[in-house]
This record gives sequence, C-alpha cells and structure tokens, in this order.
Amino acid sequence: MLASLATQLAGRQSLSAAQIHAAVAALTDERISPQAKADFLVALALKGESPEEIAAFATALREKASPPPLAPATRAREILDVVGTGGDRLSTFNISTTVALLCAAAGVIVAKHGNRAVTSSVGSADVIEALGIPVNLSPADAAAALSDHGFAFLFAPNFHPSFKHIAPARKLCAERGQRTIFNILGPLLNPAQPSAMLVGVSRPELCEPMARALQALGVRRGMVVCGECRSEKSEVGSYLDELSTLGVNHVAEFYHERGFSQSVLTLENFPLQPATLADLRGGDKLANAEIVRQILRGTERGPKRDAVLLNAGAALFVAGKARSLAEGWELAGETIDTGTAAKKLAELAG
Repeated sequence: MLASLATQLAGRQSLSAAQIHAAVAALTDERISPQAKADFLVALALKGESPEEIAAFATALREKASPPPLAPATRAREILDVVGTGGDRLSTFNISTTVALLCAAAGVIVAKHGNRAVTSSVGSADVIEALGIPVNLSPADAAAALSDHGFAFLFAPNFHPSFKHIAPARKLCAERGQRTIFNILGPLLNPAQPSAMLVGVSRPELCEPMARALQALGVRRGMVVCGECRSEKSEVGSYLDELSTLGVNHVAEFYHERGFSQSVLTLENFPLQPATLADLRGGDKLANAEIVRQILRGTERGPKRDAVLLNAGAALFVAGKARSLAEGWELAGETIDTGTAAKKLAELAG
C-alpha cells in the first residue's frame, strides 16, 4: 500500500485524508519494513506536503497518542505551547523552553511538548531535565502537574508509543540527507491539544502551511514565526526557528476573534541591545540550563534576555495574557525582575 501511495506522490498527486490515515497505520506497523516506510516518506517530501496533508497526518497521529486526562478547569483555560520545529542548526540556547517557563511564571498554563536533541545540540527534554524539572511524566502525572503548577513537560516518547516503529525509517531518511514530514510535525502533535501556540519554523515558506495546519487542527490562537539572521556576513541567509532579534521576522498568525494574516515584523520599536548570532549560542545541556537560570533569575541582562523577552512577548500575546507583543515584552520583563520567574523555576524543580 505504501508503494502504491509513493507512486501516486511521484505523479505529483496529493493524498486524501483516508489515504493518509491508512499510511499512518502502515508507518506505525512494526511488520512493515523500514525501507518501504522510508521510500514513502521520501516520495511525500519530494512532492511537497500541502497544509491539508500536514493537518491530516497530525490528526491521524494524534489519534494514536496517549493524552493527559486534563481536569475540566484546566481545559477551560487557554493552554499554551511554545515550540520550534528545529532544523535551523544554529546552536542557540533553548529559547523556546526558557519562554515556556517564563510564560508559566506569568500565569499561563503551559503544556510543553518536546523530546531529546535530534537536529539541535540540546533538546528541550535535555535542558528541562538538567534544570531538575520532572521529564518522565505519565499522562496522569502531566495532567496533575498542569492543574497544580500550571506547567508540565510532555516527553514525546511517553505520549506517542507508536513512534518507535517509525524511528528506523526516519533514520534511513536522515542517512540519505532527506528531511521528512516528521521534521515539521512535532509541534502539531502535542497530546494536550493546546488552544494557543507559538511555533517557530526554520524556513519562511513554512510559516503559512504550518499556521494553516494548526488552524485546521482546532488551535484557537496561533502564531508561526521564522526569524532572519542578518547581523553577521557569514550568516546571511540563515533563519532561526524563533522570533529573531538579528533581523526581520516572517509571521503567519490567526485568532478566533479575527482571521488569518501574514506579515513581516521589524523591531525598530523594541529596546534591543546590539547583538550577533554568537551572543545567542549555547553549549551542552548543563551550560544551557545555567543560561536559563540566569535569565529567569534576572542576572543575565544581555542579548539572550532580549531574545527571550521578544519571544515571550509574542507567546503572552498569543495566550491572551497581553494585548500586544510590546505589552507582552513588558510583562515578561516584570515577571523576571520581580522574582516571580525565579520562584516558579524553584517551584517546578522542587
């Protein structure tokens, strides 16, 4: 069946939702060879995934997940995730993870979905673990953490057990140097099904299809961003899967109270310090955890803080906690400077 679908894709014909559900069943079937799965994934990537196909894959894979049993009071509130697809290969510190913790400190419920490093130097699970925050939560434990603390880390393997049957095919694709749909699906598969999402992608042309897919999945408030790095000649043409303080930002966004829009965000109105990409680079998981601590404690006040405030401003706006990105920047800074962020970090690591 996968071979037949691969032939269809080679003819530049998109897959129907029913075909995608059948393909997901095959991809998660341990009896089907990794080679057949890899050939299908390569054919899909070469055709190019449409927003409809991306959303259908996410829907089918979500059905195989083990969701946390959220309390009605938790589900009734806005639930946020801040996540990047990875793939920018620029070795920055864990900006999205820092932002997620900061938003939780500001009073937003945050269900942070993530994994260990795949395309980055240090994955979100690696740095969360190094901070002393529980990583290996069961679905029930995650639901309790969201209710009690307003934050939980959802370690992908614990919520997507069927993915172990896809991993060998993904490895084959990686050995060929071929990206697959799984390089962009991660942010769409949060088993808590957040109502608000700030998603970073590593190429500007992914902003619109990713935002359309989020919208199709029922996310109420979403912003997909890709930031340019223009400050170093050697990095011209590079993109961050975050909002960047180093250049203009490509944005696709939608909100339940108003429609879909695309724009280019410039940063003249933000009090940014001069910075280069080198100022945003991290190290191993212990070094990155220390960067997170210093930012949330308020002792790091340089370009790394700026990058966090910018992205936190957007996340707080998306979560409905601020009326604008600029107001979100101010709220994020206050949450750090009043000690609230450091207190939240200590609570979560306790």
